[in-house]
Amino acid sequence: MEKPLFQKVWSKAQWKGLPVHRSLLTPIMFLERALHAFPEKTAVVDGERRFTYAEFGSRVYRLASALRKAGIGKGDRVAVLSPNTVEFLEAYFAVPQIGAVLVPINRLLSSEEVKYILQHSEAKAIILHGELGHLLEPVWNELEHLEQVIWTGPREQGALATGRTYEAFLEDGSGDPFVYMVDDEDQTISINYTSGTTGRPKGVMYTHRGAYLNAMGEIVEAGLNASSVYLHTLPMYHCNGWCYPWAVTGVGALHVCLPKVRSEDIFRLIEKEMVTHLCAAPTVIIKMTADAPSGYRFPRPLRIVTAASPPPPAVIERAEGMGAQVIHVYGLTETYGPHTVCEWKEEWNGEDSKRRALLKGRQGVGYIHAPELRVVDENMEDIPADGETVGEVIMRGNNVMKGYFRDEEATAEAFRGGWFHSGDLAVMHPDGYIELKDRKKDIIISGGVNISTIEVERVLYQHPDILEAAVVGVPDPYWGEVPKAFVTLRPGAQLTEEEVIAFTRERLAHYKCPKEVAFGPLPKTSTGKVQKFKLREQARAEKEAQLANQGGFS
Repeated sequence: MEKPLFQKVWSKAQWKGLPVHRSLLTPIMFLERALHAFPEKTAVVDGERRFTYAEFGSRVYRLASALRKAGIGKGDRVAVLSPNTVEFLEAYFAVPQIGAVLVPINRLLSSEEVKYILQHSEAKAIILHGELGHLLEPVWNELEHLEQVIWTGPREQGALATGRTYEAFLEDGSGDPFVYMVDDEDQTISINYTSGTTGRPKGVMYTHRGAYLNAMGEIVEAGLNASSVYLHTLPMYHCNGWCYPWAVTGVGALHVCLPKVRSEDIFRLIEKEMVTHLCAAPTVIIKMTADAPSGYRFPRPLRIVTAASPPPPAVIERAEGMGAQVIHVYGLTETYGPHTVCEWKEEWNGEDSKRRALLKGRQGVGYIHAPELRVVDENMEDIPADGETVGEVIMRGNNVMKGYFRDEEATAEAFRGGWFHSGDLAVMHPDGYIELKDRKKDIIISGGVNISTIEVERVLYQHPDILEAAVVGVPDPYWGEVPKAFVTLRPGAQLTEEEVIAFTRERLAHYKCPKEVAFGPLPKTSTGKVQKFKLREQARAEKEAQLANQGGFS
């Protein structure tokens, strides 16, 4: 009788005399468990394609061995630029198996931004979806380190002629079990780029150990099990999809891929596949509740994990009225995604729906694997837990990044005093739950995605008629907040709001561009520093008054 697939990997390792690091913590182990327990169970649904765990595992092994045959080795970087697809999922296991480092890239970026990430990471290969070929084509000749282009999906006309299709590339590999080449659980497993506060993307390094523990944290906090059906509404490029590609596999649950986040597709897949879990920015929940038919209820209890700015209480009420349980979490790219969760307490069940929604809007306490969380003053002393005193949120532990790739100075600054400094300001409530109040470093979180105001300002300063510029976030009922630019024009110059916005849209990903522009002198300190807090207060007061008049937050 033929050995099961999971047994073959150990036999192969012993036959080759290779070490089998059973004691190492790595999320690659999750696939081995799924192959052990659920080989014939459906693992992935991607459009009309369906794969069992045995088929999924074989494809992962083929990709791993093909990459190795193509010259990709330990420590080499392999980028992925793709919507949520089965190929992206396979890369999350195959690339680390050979000791290489995954570099997921935000598909909303511009060509120049993609070029910077590929150059900085020195990626040797990229798995590229055909619909995104236009991002690589203009900068292809400048990418001296990129040796392999592996195409998935349809290839657009005029896209790069180089490279091979993903399925053809798999034919070079072997479906036999592949012994993963990981000898240190602190080895880098992925580099996720974030704009941070300097305006230049920083490469956040995750480790095998951190990814494993964060995936375990998601299993516990979201309540994943073998009967779960997870819909990939959250982009897989964002903080490694919060480690859900590994977590869902670990419990043998069903992955349902969603390339584009549209309400009609979300509801269709929820009904067809009987979805039980999804992660979504507040904007997605807002759209779902707005587009749902009157009286609609989900066919199975649905857990929605949401981060960034909390959804308005009315939205939480509507979602829960449809049969959802909304779980509010908070974190950063530097913490593998969620670090805290608003852990629900039984005594809150008796509160009315509005009070429950307000309680759910708090950022809460550390995940079960990430209890080290403090709110401190400028001297790193804990602030009083009075719900009023504001301090900075700091963290440490297995769920905090290894550091910034090739940026020791920024790493040292982020970990000053031995703790990771989030730059986010919060209060600590008497029950130990934190609640964010502001962002110390001027980052705008729009639809769950970080936007660096400095990066936008740099583009504005490229305009010959703009003398000075400052960008702040203003409230938005759908996106949470959006950028607003304040500009001072050079003497005699004339510009309209539309012209300024169009200028930035030619040079930045569109979601980063200002949605509003105001003209006039900028408030400054005696030393000439722009007082952004005054601009923020002014802009938010005006916007909130406008939205209140329109009923925008109801």
